[in-house]
Amino acid sequence: MKILSLSLFLFLSIPSYAKINIIASSQDLKSIAEYVGGEEVSVESLSPGGFDIHFIEPRPSMVFKLKKADMVVKIGLDLDMWTDSLINAAKNEKIFYGKEGYVDASAGIDIMQKPDKKIDGSSGDIHIFGNPHYWLNPENGKIIAKNIKLGLLRIKPEKKEYFEKRYSDFCRKIDDKMKVWKSDMSAFAGEKIITYHNSWIYFAQAFDLQVAANIEPKPGIPPNANHLSFLFELIKKEKIKIILVDNFYSLNTPKEIANKTGARLIVIPSSVAGENSASDYFSLFDVIIKKIKD
Repeated sequence: MKILSLSLFLFLSIPSYAKINIIASSQDLKSIAEYVGGEEVSVESLSPGGFDIHFIEPRPSMVFKLKKADMVVKIGLDLDMWTDSLINAAKNEKIFYGKEGYVDASAGIDIMQKPDKKIDGSSGDIHIFGNPHYWLNPENGKIIAKNIKLGLLRIKPEKKEYFEKRYSDFCRKIDDKMKVWKSDMSAFAGEKIITYHNSWIYFAQAFDLQVAANIEPKPGIPPNANHLSFLFELIKKEKIKIILVDNFYSLNTPKEIANKTGARLIVIPSSVAGENSASDYFSLFDVIIKKIKD
């Protein structure tokens, strides 16, 4: 009995192992944080994968999650500004801007399409700091991973060797996969494509594609008859073969364009968990590229 009591006392005296609790604004950031953090982290995303992240609706349950967070990882560049009000409501100083638990994943990214003129209501839902869909270039995944690694080191510097190795392994895997992905996409090098929203320029940058036009005449603005006529003529004139559409958009207009022009409509996830087979950051690109090849 005394031995059992002593064993119970020793068990209760051992401090519980605390993982770093990370809240990410997207499934893509969640996936990368899980890879870099490994067994030292617990990660949750505030948004689902198959949903337009522009229109995430903040909820009280999100505030509760952020109250308990050790780190928050944001896309930044005004795409997930809805997280700011949640962070303020949570009143968790560890994840305030500039604190050790605040990570802006866009830091160090070469941002494309920064506005060079005055923005007003006629510009559509244009992003004032530049195009924020940077995770769709796998090379940028390495920069995201570095930003997350630096955040983890601020919180658990004693695990530096572990986080550095996980980060290096992630970058090595990106490099290895890029060789395969670029080989698979080599047949499309230089091809012009049509996209629904202006979200695929980083992907095009990575795989030598050219975005000739968007189905939206301006970000967030549905196409009118004049713009559709422009697209019909452009696709036929330039012999454009591919229309890429994120899988959360309505397919009515893209199908109409494909039917009238002969271009191939390809519906793809633009985020991790956008469909079941895109279960992590690497399989996201496996899925996208396989759909384009097929």
